[in-house]
Amino acid sequence: MIPVPDIELSPFGGPLDHMPKIEDIPEKFKRNNSNNKWIKAQQDWFFKGIKKTQLIPKKGVDRDKAIRALSAIQRSWEPSHEHKEAAVAYLMSEWFDDYVEEER
Repeated sequence: MIPVPDIELSPFGGPLDHMPKIEDIPEKFKRNNSNNKWIKAQQDWFFKGIKKTQLIPKKGVDRDKAIRALSAIQRSWEPSHEHKEAAVAYLMSEWFDDYVEEER
């Protein structure tokens, strides 16, 4: 498992040292795989917002730290949207056991 960094957030993100390079992210986390629940979770978060309780952390993962680390990527204007989407989906899969969609 990729370690969860302790990130200090700003309104526009935070440091991105923990963001995997696009070439290091497995293809199943890239946009062309819409059946991946982690891509769905990232898209829901980006377009609608999600509650932190919808993300079920893996044993030993601090949910708040993981969400801050993911938020730094989500909020950043630096990487392309496709890179952010893939990185967040991939890191979610590393740090969380499940994403529970909210019924609307």
